[in-house]
Amino acid sequence: MQQSELCGILLMDKPQGFTSHDVVAKLRGILHTRRIGHGGTLDPLATGVLPVFVGGATKAADFAAAQDKEYVAGFTLGYSTDTQDVTGTTLQISERYAARYAVERAVKRFLGPQQQVPPMYSAVKVNGQKLYDLARKGKEVERPARDIVVHEIELMDYDEDAQKGTLRLVVSKGTYVRTLVNDLGETLGTLAVMHSLVRTRAGAYPLAQCHTFDEVERAAQDGTVQNLLLPVDGLFAEHPAVALTDEGAERIARGAVVFPRQAAGLPETEGALCRVYHKDRFLMLGQVRTLDKGGLGLFVYKNFR
Repeated sequence: MQQSELCGILLMDKPQGFTSHDVVAKLRGILHTRRIGHGGTLDPLATGVLPVFVGGATKAADFAAAQDKEYVAGFTLGYSTDTQDVTGTTLQISERYAARYAVERAVKRFLGPQQQVPPMYSAVKVNGQKLYDLARKGKEVERPARDIVVHEIELMDYDEDAQKGTLRLVVSKGTYVRTLVNDLGETLGTLAVMHSLVRTRAGAYPLAQCHTFDEVERAAQDGTVQNLLLPVDGLFAEHPAVALTDEGAERIARGAVVFPRQAAGLPETEGALCRVYHKDRFLMLGQVRTLDKGGLGLFVYKNFR
């Protein structure tokens, strides 16, 4: 298979010191393709799961970015920085001591839906400008709070003498873990910074499935890169599968609606999304909608060609 035909999801174990953009840029050189992007930004300090989308799979990157993520985060109490992690400049120091029971109690308060103000050192845009560009100029602006959900959070360990601990958490799209750590410090009546971060899962993809640059480079030399790529439809495993007849496949190729008789397994729920196949080949993500004349039909929701 030629490298120009590569298509799929490459799970990378992002090394520390790389931005997500750096990872994409390096892979672009290794794989010799321009059609490549990532699904969910990681800070340079962080390591762990970074889904990278190659070829037609790039159209699925936004779906991956929207999925829940699991992290293991290390935190240190007693000081704060402008970036809310150890890479920043120290702003304040606190002598306030926090006992383990107090930390455990405070951590539990962060479970569930809430609002979070994104940090200044972030890629969030306000009035068309990225916050980190403004922060580097010494400017601070009002940031609207965003809705996030902390699905799971637990204190894995905590050293009272060192005032350092580790959190495991599962969070929704757009959650800044370093901001949660910063807010944990405030809840405890002290200060806190994040000193490490590992993304252990992105959507359904665990860290154990991820590859290093060395592994990808060896595969590129051997011509076996496609073997490292996961199929795009795995990203949508929670949606039901629909099998098209030849007639249905011909209609969907033209962008026309597909009728229930041409789509085996079609859900009977308005708005339902489904994985669409023809002769076991994944074609697209489809959506069930009501037809103008009544009844349901299958429409193109997102193509990945």
